[in-house]
Amino acid sequence: MRHKLLAALMSVALLLPVPLLSKSSSHSSHHSSPKAGKVHASSGAHSYTPYKRNYLAPGYAPHSSVQYDKHGKIKRSESAKNDFKRQHPCPENSNRSGKCPGYVIDHVKPLECGGADSPSNMQWQTVAEGKAKDKTEGYCR
Repeated sequence: MRHKLLAALMSVALLLPVPLLSKSSSHSSHHSSPKAGKVHASSGAHSYTPYKRNYLAPGYAPHSSVQYDKHGKIKRSESAKNDFKRQHPCPENSNRSGKCPGYVIDHVKPLECGGADSPSNMQWQTVAEGKAKDKTEGYCR
């Protein structure tokens, strides 16, 4: 009986996530493996991971479409943004290129949280909506 219980507990333990033990340098955030030390802030039944703007959140793997500059900061793709504009004209003036007065392009799932830097993860937002969202962002859901 004891051996069966021990075997069952070991099986469950193998399914639990194990934090990475290696330390990362500041330049390793552009690698595809998640970072160690996933920190959570709780709100009811939800768990959120805080992140610093333009840097991958701890514990998240970057999407393959995301590029980085020489300092390890996320570099947004101009070509992906231009593709989005061609596919989804500006709500204000129907332009498929150039400026869109009063609107910004937003990533639905932030790049810092593993979101893709592609048109499928972009949406038009009014400047006011964008500012409001920026105030509430900072945590991966």
